[in-house]
Amino acid sequence: MKKIIVDLSMLKHINCGLGQVAFNYGEYFQHNYSADGICQIYLLLPKKMFGEFGSAVKYISSSWWRKLFPFLIPKCDVWHAIHQLSHFRPFYSDSKLVLTIHDFNFLYEKNERKSKRYLRRVQGEIDRADKIICISEFTKTETERFAKLNGKMVEVIYNGVEQFDANCAKQPDFITNGKPFFFSIGQIKKKKNFHVLLPLMKILREKELYIAGKLGTTYATEIQSTIKNENISNVHLVGQITNEERIWLYKNCEALLFPSLFEGFGLPVIEAMSFGKPVFTTEETSLKEIGGGLTYVWDNFEPAYMKSVIDKNLTAFYSSPLKATESIDYARSFSYEKHMTKYLKIYNDLIG
Repeated sequence: MKKIIVDLSMLKHINCGLGQVAFNYGEYFQHNYSADGICQIYLLLPKKMFGEFGSAVKYISSSWWRKLFPFLIPKCDVWHAIHQLSHFRPFYSDSKLVLTIHDFNFLYEKNERKSKRYLRRVQGEIDRADKIICISEFTKTETERFAKLNGKMVEVIYNGVEQFDANCAKQPDFITNGKPFFFSIGQIKKKKNFHVLLPLMKILREKELYIAGKLGTTYATEIQSTIKNENISNVHLVGQITNEERIWLYKNCEALLFPSLFEGFGLPVIEAMSFGKPVFTTEETSLKEIGGGLTYVWDNFEPAYMKSVIDKNLTAFYSSPLKATESIDYARSFSYEKHMTKYLKIYNDLIG
């Protein structure tokens, strides 16, 4: 029987973007895969998640010692690294490697020494890979720019986006009033550019803004200090939220505000669209491409200008029911069924 290992080790960070991608891979296999005697799917993930995705798949622990002794991971025919900086890789040279590249953000975020080290790691994965996939045309361009492909072709497969069950929505405890609100979500890091929303909200006093993401970073502390020192009472850093709370916030917000500067894809953009919500964002990196011409774009971060873009387009969006329908239909085109069908074909082609 042919063996396929899918590296879902990022489930150790389940609340980050890559963790959610890994979780949705597991969910897909749970609901769509059954062992057929020809191919067996193995999921490499934290031991605490054994059994999470049903009994048809098999589980391999992503314990730290497997990084040091990769030969202890069972030999496989195909190995899929779902992101470019995994600490795990196939030990056996005849195992085919499918490499998914999300971004080269480290080149913009890290110092020169770290950037070079990360780039060497990615280049090593590219050299080893039998098939290279990028999650957007933008990322493909970055890959061709920064990596040595040595004749290898790069294919684009857009990320799958979870189809939410709105019936699972649960109002968070931090929502204590009925004021209309905006929503934003992501890692609380400088690349997300959340700080530009603070002066905006100072002149949008009639609205609330909830920003979800893990706290504790230096950038999060800076934002919290600004909120306190400038008495910006309508902006709330709420920390990590549950999936049910995330659904409620998307379902009930007036709009997603997403001023990020570095995205390989930009999952929140499509997630918000799947609820028929307007999205205000930038045209940086992949965001213009992923928005598909349906987002509202800030080309600078001057507060009065940002407010004018919101005021003009928020009213226009909700005045035309077709706009919400168009956003929902567009978001559905990023289904995991479509995404995984392409990857399963790649697995099968490599197995032969």
